[in-house]
Amino acid sequence: MYIFLDESGQFTKCNNEHYFVIGSFTVGEPKRTSKDFRAFYRKHFPKKMRTQSEIKWSATGISDSLRLKTLKYISQLDVRIRYIYILRKNIPSEYLNENKIKEGLLYTNIVGELLDMYLPTGDSDFRVFCDRRKLSGMTSGKFKESIKARVLPKLPKGSIIQVDMIDSVTNVNIQIADWIAGALARFLEDGALGKECQIALKGNIIGEGKELFNLHSI
Repeated sequence: MYIFLDESGQFTKCNNEHYFVIGSFTVGEPKRTSKDFRAFYRKHFPKKMRTQSEIKWSATGISDSLRLKTLKYISQLDVRIRYIYILRKNIPSEYLNENKIKEGLLYTNIVGELLDMYLPTGDSDFRVFCDRRKLSGMTSGKFKESIKARVLPKLPKGSIIQVDMIDSVTNVNIQIADWIAGALARFLEDGALGKECQIALKGNIIGEGKELFNLHSI
């Protein structure tokens, strides 16, 4: 099982955003998905963007109609999507230290909760690829070990576990995860084209998105 994930939003910077979203997907043939997506944007995106090594959902110079067209193409790549999100104002006190967010601890827990949505599994090859990001209060090594320790009990004995943080510039599948997360955030934020984004990906979403720290459910 190969899982690619990326996030949309920040824990501390507002930018009129209320949610922090992590979008993820699995796919049968990651190399083919990467190749096909790169071929798509080299054909359909503005000429000046076609040779870029990375094109993010939030990039300027992309119209919403092209964003929607791209999402519809992603939905044809046999991606199976799961996602998790939090309403930033609901972050519990245990993730705060003198009103500062323990970002590394919080991010690690959210990723762990997301991966729980894929488990247990009979697949003995479990590989997770996250976009590289700074984890305040936690090293990347500690993050990897924490995630491995969390998923290990739910995998078959002797499983191969890989957890890596990769620069999205070098990994097209991480870029696809960025597009998925950005589209889902647009929907959750009730932004322009948000409903259309949700409809475009609906057939690829397994189950429902998971909200953490939902105060109404306590």
